[in-house]
Amino acid sequence: MSSHDVVAVVRRALRDMKVGHTGTLDPFATGVLVLLVGRATRLAQFLADAEKEYLAGVRLGRATDSYDLTGATTFEVPADQEWPTIEHVTRLLADMTGPRMQVPPQFSAKMADGTRAYEQARKGIAVDLAPAAVELRQVEILGLAGTRLDIRIRCSSGFYVRSLAHDLGARLGVGAHLEELRRTKNGTFDAASAITLDLVPGQGPSLLARITPLEALLTDLPAVHLNADGFSYVVHGRDITPLQAAEQDLASGWSGRVRLIGPDGALLAVADAAPGPVLHPAVVLV
Repeated sequence: MSSHDVVAVVRRALRDMKVGHTGTLDPFATGVLVLLVGRATRLAQFLADAEKEYLAGVRLGRATDSYDLTGATTFEVPADQEWPTIEHVTRLLADMTGPRMQVPPQFSAKMADGTRAYEQARKGIAVDLAPAAVELRQVEILGLAGTRLDIRIRCSSGFYVRSLAHDLGARLGVGAHLEELRRTKNGTFDAASAITLDLVPGQGPSLLARITPLEALLTDLPAVHLNADGFSYVVHGRDITPLQAAEQDLASGWSGRVRLIGPDGALLAVADAAPGPVLHPAVVLV
């Protein structure tokens, strides 16, 4: 099942309300998929950049064209190959931690010449994918048993765990592919706050009760509280000046991106600071 399939199941349960997600999971992967419903879909661009955490099972000894267990074998380690020790694996993973430029897998949803890379790859056509700036922030080795390596990782948005498995195998000289992947956290959302997909069909009203309110999102951004005039300005897409801010926020120095909060405490918009000072609503939720 793809992430798009999950969205379709939830959309049907919510009687065709608008539904989106903040980050694709590969069809063979499991774990946390954050869905946005109704007006919250307008916040996808801000939530998609959230940090991710995964549990990954890497199988050493065989590389594949998709970098995971679903692909065709491109390399298999010779029988007389010396196997890496856990100390060797630990050193290499430590070297791979931090900011880096990562080339996405050929079998990925990245766009290449106007089409998805995986569509070309399925036809046997190699595509030139530009490396992207990503960061592997933490790796913990949970175990190395035979040819199976289990790790827990924390990484930036856009990081391909499949590429990590493939690159590790190449550096070890034995080849590797991603055998199992489970996303355990996406930003502030984790498995404890999620429901399983089998509970979704026919549960429209109870699903709505489980939805995290808009006001609980993007809480890492500073909040600017608006007065009644400010509410009217946002509704009409007008820039906010200190005159439309509540008294406690009049003297605040505005910079970067902020949340605009209405007199009733509702999240009205996400805005970008500009000289003036003014706040320009980038996404309006009312």
